[in-house]
Amino acid sequence: MVFDAPPATHSHSWMPSSPCGSGCIEPIDKVGTARMYARLAGMLGLVLSFPVFTAATPKSRRENLQRRYAKAALGCLGMRLRIVDNRPAEQAATAGFADPGSPVLVVTGHIGWSDVVALAAVQPVSFVARADMLEWPVLGKLARLTRVIPIERANLRELPGVVGQVAQRLADGNRIALFPEGTTWCGRAYGSMRPAMFQAAIDSATPVQPVRLRYLDRHGTPCTVPGFVGEDTFADSAERVLRSKGMVVEIVLEPLEQPGSDRRELARRCEAAVRGTDRSRHGVLDTEWIEAGATRVQDPSLDRRQDEVVAATAW
Repeated sequence: MVFDAPPATHSHSWMPSSPCGSGCIEPIDKVGTARMYARLAGMLGLVLSFPVFTAATPKSRRENLQRRYAKAALGCLGMRLRIVDNRPAEQAATAGFADPGSPVLVVTGHIGWSDVVALAAVQPVSFVARADMLEWPVLGKLARLTRVIPIERANLRELPGVVGQVAQRLADGNRIALFPEGTTWCGRAYGSMRPAMFQAAIDSATPVQPVRLRYLDRHGTPCTVPGFVGEDTFADSAERVLRSKGMVVEIVLEPLEQPGSDRRELARRCEAAVRGTDRSRHGVLDTEWIEAGATRVQDPSLDRRQDEVVAATAW
């Protein structure tokens, strides 16, 4: 497939990693082969036409165009979007995460590549994403069009520069979305939110929008099909999603968190908001396992505790 890309590799012990793999993926109802290829054709049409229509659309109308494209893409993936706004009236935006011209840092857990599409369908945002995405065929061009901020996770020395870029974009009034876990999980188990990128919200005095994102099957049960985990390539994951039937992606907007002055405390507050009653107990000394739905995986933070002490100033 022309959109294929390799799974992420973890060359250092302090790099974010997930123990989730193929054993986490539980099948759901599927569509037939003809329907799958029709969906694929629809996605190809959207991907190829998006740059053309973006260039031809006045800047003042591009956000609406991007939102419509993202919603159409979810339809081609066989997903319905459900938005739940738990924010008080004084925080609720007229359209999505924030009112036009109002900066906000959007944070959520990371399950798979479709997370980006789902968030964009709520309101267009720029993303912090793995640097090699810019080199992917076709998708790399789309990443540039949406002003992705690349991060090279294998190089800690570049992290302060990325944080500075995010802070500047926020100070300029932009909306930025990031996945503070630093890697993908299956959606039933999850990692802790690394605090480094939250410094951008503090430096720019920007509020943070915690988002609870999950995928459900047609029975309303949490679904792991979109999980981009283990040895998955993009082609593997895309075929699995395109064959699925009846999925709903649910976006829950929790009350805004003010940045404060401590990025670790801000990360903890946002993690609590994103996880709700199911949040992980990472960092608690007597916790060795993450229990979430049918998935039970060992908490990798325990094995990496010493490494994370060394890298604490960065992450």
